[in-house]
Amino acid sequence: MKRKTDPRHLRRISLIQELFSWTFRKDTKYSSQLRKIISKMPKIDTLIQKCAPDRPVNQINRVDLSILRLAVYELVVEKKEPPKVIIDEAIELGKEFGSDSSAAFINGALGKLMELQNI
Repeated sequence: MKRKTDPRHLRRISLIQELFSWTFRKDTKYSSQLRKIISKMPKIDTLIQKCAPDRPVNQINRVDLSILRLAVYELVVEKKEPPKVIIDEAIELGKEFGSDSSAAFINGALGKLMELQNI
């Protein structure tokens, strides 16, 4: 992330906010991008579970889970940006919106994903 006003950063913030909201209210209308992510949610959550086996998906902090879901989607499904950019952005979002341990947890989970997926 170069600047907090970068359109890609702002788009990711909007998506993690939608993902976070979706965890509480699944009956609301969401953006087409979020619907794409939701359609891949079983695959995404399975990968998250493999990357963070000590924390079941339903026990991960919902902010961290939203950030991880977006990052996994971008890394495994979308593949539009370099993995290091996606991971760096996810870590920054964890620092910005998560708890004190969010950035380290996100970094560890995505690092494990890189190993498992040979990215």
